Amino acid sequence: MVLDVSDNRVTQIKSAASDGYSAVQVTFGKRRASRVNKAAAGHLAKAAVEAGHILREFRVPESELGNFKLGGKVGVDIFKVGQKVDVSGMSQGKGFAGVIKRHHFSSNRASHGNSLSTNKPGSTGMAQDPGRVFPGKRMAGHLGAVQRTVQGLEVVRVDAERQLLLIKGSVPGSRGRDIVVRPTTKATRVKGPSPKAAPSKATPGAAKAAAAPAAKTAPAPAAKGA
Repeated sequence: MVLDVSDNRVTQIKSAASDGYSAVQVTFGKRRASRVNKAAAGHLAKAAVEAGHILREFRVPESELGNFKLGGKVGVDIFKVGQKVDVSGMSQGKGFAGVIKRHHFSSNRASHGNSLSTNKPGSTGMAQDPGRVFPGKRMAGHLGAVQRTVQGLEVVRVDAERQLLLIKGSVPGSRGRDIVVRPTTKATRVKGPSPKAAPSKATPGAAKAAAAPAAKTAPAPAAKGA
């Protein structure tokens, strides 16, 4: 998936001294001046940046706030090849859908007198007690158009010249929609051999003889520190 990360403008830099936490506020895209209220226009005027159609805030350590400048731009060079990222966005809307497409229900049989109920959800109510349908019951309804995050995607290429970010995998949303890319919060498994020691190829008799003296020796200083 190719993502356009160009023209991310810094609209505000928050510090622990003034705001209680450290963060960077960024805007992206363009918005007509007639669509910006006076409060937002004054806020953007302090940073001398053009109004965008999306405004997001990202937590940044206090020690890294010096890397950003009010009114400056955040480029694609903040990402690295091989880095794991989380991508958030609005999923594709698919309109009204039945329980089979929306919740992956199994259909009823289409023979032996079953008529007009092959793709129906079946009974949804309860017995006389409690005599109602509990909230959250999986039923037919609107599918998609909800906020979703795909974790652990890999950055395969960073095009600094065209400000493009190439990510391996699918991201939520349709083409041209706005998404947010963050460093992943999901723990990644390191590829390589198992940390466990390989079994010894010595004979059982030799292993028993070597184990007895080793048990009598004192532990190494490094083991105490660990």
